Amino acid sequence: MADDLPAFAGIPFALRKGFFMYQDIFEPIRVTAMVGGKEVILETGRMANQAHGSVWIQCGGTVVLVTVCSQTLEFDKGFFPLTVEYSEKMYAAGRIPGSFFRREIGRPSERETLVSRLIDRPLRPLFPKKGLNEDVQVLASVISADQVNDSDVLALTGASAAVMLSPLPFDGPVAGGRIGRINGQFVLNPTFEQQEQSDLNIVFAASADALTMVEGEARFVPEEVIIDALEWGRQQIQPLVEAQLKLRELAGKPKMAFTPHADDPVLVARVKELALAAGLEEALRVPEKMARKDARKAVKEKVMENLKSDPAWAENDAALKSVGDMISDLEKKLVRARIVNEGTRIDGRDTKTVRPIQIQTGLLPRAHGSALFRRGETKSMVVTTLGSSTDEQRMDSLIGDVTKRFMLHYNFPPFSVGEVKPVRVSRREIGHGALAEKSLRPVLPADADFPFTLRVVSETLESNGSSSMAAVCGGSLSLMDAGVPISAPVAGVAMGLIKEGDKFIVLTDILGDEDALGDMDFKIAGTAEGVTGVQMDIKITGLTTEIMRAAMKQAHEGRHHILEEMAKAIGEPRKELSRFAPQHAEVFVNPDIIRLIIGPGGKNIKAITAATGASVDIEDTGRVSIFAPTAEALEKAREMVSYYDQRPDLGKNYLAKVRKIMEIGAIVEVLPNVEALVHVSQLDVNRVEQPGDVARLGEDMMVKVIEINGDRIRASRKAVLLEEQGHPWNPEETARPPRSDRGDRGDRNGRGDRGGRDRRDRGDRR
Repeated sequence: MADDLPAFAGIPFALRKGFFMYQDIFEPIRVTAMVGGKEVILETGRMANQAHGSVWIQCGGTVVLVTVCSQTLEFDKGFFPLTVEYSEKMYAAGRIPGSFFRREIGRPSERETLVSRLIDRPLRPLFPKKGLNEDVQVLASVISADQVNDSDVLALTGASAAVMLSPLPFDGPVAGGRIGRINGQFVLNPTFEQQEQSDLNIVFAASADALTMVEGEARFVPEEVIIDALEWGRQQIQPLVEAQLKLRELAGKPKMAFTPHADDPVLVARVKELALAAGLEEALRVPEKMARKDARKAVKEKVMENLKSDPAWAENDAALKSVGDMISDLEKKLVRARIVNEGTRIDGRDTKTVRPIQIQTGLLPRAHGSALFRRGETKSMVVTTLGSSTDEQRMDSLIGDVTKRFMLHYNFPPFSVGEVKPVRVSRREIGHGALAEKSLRPVLPADADFPFTLRVVSETLESNGSSSMAAVCGGSLSLMDAGVPISAPVAGVAMGLIKEGDKFIVLTDILGDEDALGDMDFKIAGTAEGVTGVQMDIKITGLTTEIMRAAMKQAHEGRHHILEEMAKAIGEPRKELSRFAPQHAEVFVNPDIIRLIIGPGGKNIKAITAATGASVDIEDTGRVSIFAPTAEALEKAREMVSYYDQRPDLGKNYLAKVRKIMEIGAIVEVLPNVEALVHVSQLDVNRVEQPGDVARLGEDMMVKVIEINGDRIRASRKAVLLEEQGHPWNPEETARPPRSDRGDRGDRNGRGDRGGRDRRDRGDRR
């Protein structure tokens, strides 16, 4: 049997004598592409061959395994059930998870959630919008991480390649990339180290013809630079698009039979007739969101009532079930036609006007900083809280333990849109919070200048579009209200798009309905100087440079208008922190006494915390950062820390404790960790034969510091006794004679004093 094996080595699934023979797993199908000066490998056939599509994608030592599987739905869910999950295996970087269970379990980390969204957003529009009755799952797992090349853009490209290989209908491929800018030069897929040096960090997806997704941050970069960067990046990643087409040609599975969904034209015409007769056009001109929602609902109810009474449709449940989608399609056409033909939007605005803005700061009496930001029917309450460095967020990641001193959390409770839903943190909330956090991060003060931990929470109270940009505006306002010295205010605005053929119209500050009915949601945040955050999702095949340039220009105008309105409420950060905010001070101590401040088992520092309520952070350099709840607690904590780092003053009396007795005198502790030598000649006004006659171990002794020479300190009990007898201390009387007179070598243990005295004694005897 063993002799027969080589003859069947290349035959897949060949059956011989009851045994299956498999294809050699070490001969996968592989294509490569050079992008940004690095080789990217895409291969299939080595792993996950039972998935409907699988790709190993590698750059350097970073590898992501991406799979796609689908199964037929038992019933129509009313939406396309695409699930994308990105995960980072800790073994990929040679690390063991820091969780209690020491395995990757539980909910995804924030980064895993954000990367999952990065993959989902460009893929979803490329599947058929209707008629694909499949439950689709894309899984991307980082199985090797070299700490140099980021895995997120590899996962995005790998996901597209895996779907291309699968039988699923897909209008791809797309490829992902990251753009940095160092010293004015664009860099494609910069390393982690290069990202730290870059003033631009934009992740994007693109097809052969246009951009399909953008997400990133910048440090006050002009709009024109971002446009140039995205066009440059799109061209640079084309080899990845071509590589996917080549891989599909070599290893792709036959695409499943798929017939795009088509509504019954007779029913469509009847629904349109009934809806227009019931006042749909008028309902779509109601400017208020909830009133418009009620008007549209009334139209739908009238249409359904008429159809149910019509014998042609009354018994056709499938047809009646599709009426809602038909009305939605009709609404979309009516609204878009009005914008294109009249230049008038749902709420009556033109295409460039920002909705009315209202702002209130300092509305919460005990919060460290707060702001209420309203733009049209979108309203957000944003709150800033200051904390100490112990409040930093600590996260386990492939690159090691990561800490964050600035966090922005975005909440979107169901009451904000008048709905009843389970209350939980969704991917959307995490994504919107991350965008607002990126947008505000560049204006924050350096940690060394403002060592507080900052948490900003945006509570969406009412929503009708652009609530994430309200979080940016409100976050900037609340930071200034808290007295955080940000370098400049930041504002954000969401742009929309209506594209009909070659004609397109860009909309400033879109409503929720305009987001749903339009072709683009392009969020741009920044200061008056430049852009700090961008996010773009589109629902058409791609976005041209011409459209992006128009959107950027219009967003620049809208952002400056919003900044002017914000300046009317609060123009700059408040000069002082809230009296309820933590009080902070820094103390610099001798690094040698850090162990004393901490104490055995942390005893001393725990005592400081218990007595003052302060948190104390100590660095190896001797920098001690104290955060306390009140000014009084701060001062007390400062005194308790400083107690361990006192320096003696020349000529000052101290109640010292005897720590050691020697032939030449006694070693006493005048201050914590500060010892001095009391020479035998300075123990008493009379001659002392044995130091132990005067000094007793562990007892207190009042002494005067009579000499400080660097770390060497001499003290005198004799000087104190003379003062008590009315003889003021004369430094010259207690000073040691010059080294040439003493004839000693003077070490810090006092042996030089003893040696000098011995030699003088011998001279006297001679």
